[in-house]
Amino acid sequence: MPVGGTSVAKRQLKHLLTQSERGGITIQVIPFAIGAYPGSGQTFLYMHGSVPRLDTVSLDQSHGPALLDAEAELDTYRNLLHLMESVALPPKETRDFIHNLVTEL
Repeated sequence: MPVGGTSVAKRQLKHLLTQSERGGITIQVIPFAIGAYPGSGQTFLYMHGSVPRLDTVSLDQSHGPALLDAEAELDTYRNLLHLMESVALPPKETRDFIHNLVTEL
């Protein structure tokens, strides 16, 4: 969505490029050409650490976040993330894609 104009979009994309070079951060783009994919139209944040039982999924809701931590729910979102990763560009191609967007703006 075009919010804030071209200069804001460029700064945001450059920030993503910078962050993608840090350890522990992976950014992957799912191109529009893929069409519908598992998880499309849904916003969630999967938070994980060294103890998988403490993982949590945060779902955006109009009344605030819904936090999920039951093992069956976590398995559902772990599987969804794997499916999304399978259709996304690899990290290097994602960085190239974002860099091309920056130069086109």
